[in-house]
Amino acid sequence: MSATLGVLIQELEPSWTVRILERLDELAAESSNPWNNAGTGHSALCELNYTPQRKDGSVDIAKAVTVNEQFQVSRQLWSFLVENGSIPDPQSFIHPTPHMSYVWGADNVAYLKARYEALKDHPLFAGMKFSDDPAVIGLWAPLLVDGRTSSEPIAATYSEAGTDVDFGALTTLLVDAMRKKGAVIEYGKQVSEVHRTNDGVWHVMGTDRATKQSFDYHADFVFVGAGGFALNLLQKARIPEIKGFGGFPVSGEFLRTQNPDIVRKHHAKVYGKAAVGAPPMSVPHLDTRVVGDTTSVMFGPYAGWSPRFLKAGSLFDLFRSIRASNIVPMLKTGLANLDLTKYLVGQVIARPSTKFKDLLDFYPNAQPADWEKLVAGQRVQVIRPDGTLQFGTEVITHKDGTIAGLLGASPGASTAAPIMLQILEKCFPDRWADWRSKVDEMAPGHGRRLSDDPEEAAAIMARTAKTLGLPNPTN
Repeated sequence: MSATLGVLIQELEPSWTVRILERLDELAAESSNPWNNAGTGHSALCELNYTPQRKDGSVDIAKAVTVNEQFQVSRQLWSFLVENGSIPDPQSFIHPTPHMSYVWGADNVAYLKARYEALKDHPLFAGMKFSDDPAVIGLWAPLLVDGRTSSEPIAATYSEAGTDVDFGALTTLLVDAMRKKGAVIEYGKQVSEVHRTNDGVWHVMGTDRATKQSFDYHADFVFVGAGGFALNLLQKARIPEIKGFGGFPVSGEFLRTQNPDIVRKHHAKVYGKAAVGAPPMSVPHLDTRVVGDTTSVMFGPYAGWSPRFLKAGSLFDLFRSIRASNIVPMLKTGLANLDLTKYLVGQVIARPSTKFKDLLDFYPNAQPADWEKLVAGQRVQVIRPDGTLQFGTEVITHKDGTIAGLLGASPGASTAAPIMLQILEKCFPDRWADWRSKVDEMAPGHGRRLSDDPEEAAAIMARTAKTLGLPNPTN
């Protein structure tokens, strides 16, 4: 998120000074690290939690369309950066990877069929296929049917428009582009205080983690893109907009195999249905992952719990976030989400053999010896002041636009471009009119619904697909 915002600012205001303070000793070591997330270019092609079923059996696709629209804007920005040379090679971070939804059981098959019927004619979901024939599903993803003996009905959808994204590599590429234009990045900088001076400028202070020397900077605008730690820093800034907000941390694990025989048989991201009470990031999926020159297959995530707000955080993070203004919302959230609590407890105490059975639903022939455990990144779900638990992202902006921050998780990095453009529009309303033509050049879909103009949507999607080396779903 921060790297995306920095790139946008440099394109819009080349004369501005940009400085990044990174807590760790390397870029993208937290949630953006490729092994800390699923790498899914979230476009709602396969994620069933974006298409809930109504009581009458029909499927609501509104959220899916919104998420797809947002991802298209991110693709547009990446395409622009490739075209102007800021990103030299798109294949270093994005790879064409079919997206599939996969279910079993008569009710779930009926749901997936209804979902397909609701999406198949939408311009952003062009080319989606559906099948309840195991032979066809086996052609799309052989691991799903190899060794399957159950007579239970199965079904899947398939879209060639899907992608696997190495957000760690992308972050590095974006920051490298920023450096070339004069941005400064400092590593190992632990920010401990953010406050407003009497002259209205923000004072950012902290300590170098290696030398223990203090630092302080003054800035007219501050963006807090500190992942789970953003809540704490925004609270330190004492802006009224953060009052009442809390955070609920959720950790996770993946299983990974690099067995070439398995990797060779699977080229897709296959998403299933979430368990009752499971947070969206715990939807089970069997994924192709490409990191550097290595292709792997990952399964998960298995949810867990830790009071840390960052993977490299403190056991006291959750407790330090408690304020008088958010105690009641946090208690209300706990009482209203007992299913989630039960689910997390079950995941935490489950034996490895029990967890492995979840993989067998997707890959019946899986063998434990082929798989290793990875601990995923830490996610902090937003607890809103009204006591609701929000699965998604929340932008917090001070009323005068001089400081902003981002809370929440999925779909996260996939929506970085539209979210950062929204922040710029809200924080710099006096400059937005002058920036609009440049924004349209970088991301022509921002602020509009591409789906309202199918011909334009097809043209823009075809252009970004060509630039990024991806299949064109509109063909």
